[in-house]
Amino acid sequence: MIKRINDIINRNRSFLIVSHERLDGDALGSELALYQMLINLGKKAVVYNQDKTPGHFQFLPGSEVIIHQLPDIENFDVAFVLDCSELERVGEEAQRIVKIKPMINIDHHVSNGGFCEVALIDPRASSTGELLFKIMVALDIELTQEMATNLYAAILTDTGGFCYGNTTTDSFIAAGRLVEKGASPQWISENIYENNPLVKIRLLTKVLETLTFDCNGKVGSMVVFKGSLENTGALPEHTDGFVDLPRTVQGVEVSILFSELSEQDFKLSMRSKGRFNVERIAKRFGGGGHINAAACRIKGDVSAVKRLVLAEIEASCKQ
Repeated sequence: MIKRINDIINRNRSFLIVSHERLDGDALGSELALYQMLINLGKKAVVYNQDKTPGHFQFLPGSEVIIHQLPDIENFDVAFVLDCSELERVGEEAQRIVKIKPMINIDHHVSNGGFCEVALIDPRASSTGELLFKIMVALDIELTQEMATNLYAAILTDTGGFCYGNTTTDSFIAAGRLVEKGASPQWISENIYENNPLVKIRLLTKVLETLTFDCNGKVGSMVVFKGSLENTGALPEHTDGFVDLPRTVQGVEVSILFSELSEQDFKLSMRSKGRFNVERIAKRFGGGGHINAAACRIKGDVSAVKRLVLAEIEASCKQ
């Protein structure tokens, strides 16, 4: 598949690069590294995201090139869809983007059903950034410091700082090579994890008031209400990392963050320890992800949504 992707790159001139809504470090780092690779190969490339780049990722080299209005699709020979298990995750422009042929999907989500004819999907990889690193090595691409920084940030964030169960020997090998090419672990970590705006801390104090424990203390959850965002002046991006907090409590195996999108509509982010499969829970409600990190969306009031999810978790525990 890497040879096929290389042939497509060599035969074409203009590329669109997109990723999912609610951007994270893997999506952004992967997009920007691929953009820089294509530009260095003498190609034309555009990075389009529906959502704005979160503040703590704006330090990534090249982030200023990202646009948020999709140009005429006739300008592009090829579309790269990164870190998406389904095309709809790119947002409202999905039906325009699908018209670009060929389309190449590079992804590591176990829930990816294969929506592209040309796809490199490896659920064993820690991140899309790790897959791109392997592609670049296989193609003998010269990694610049900017590309190394973006790929390192991608791997760092999707492995939870190299702490999650998806961290493998390949993840560390890639990270080591990227540091050799100029990525600074300290500088990247400080920008991502130690650069919180005050409004995020104010929001966290509100969200912690909703912390509850269920299933004999094995499930910890918090709720982000729209009113809390409005009262603190925070944005949805400022909830990044909140889902991990209940999981740090002794005895908690599953952590859930319920984020109110609109009245009677919640996004659920889930994390788990060990072998508990939250991807299976998310899939039950039309979502997906990984064994220890998944997400879905459920309509209803928060009490009803909680009951549904907890019932699924309890049933899963008994299997």
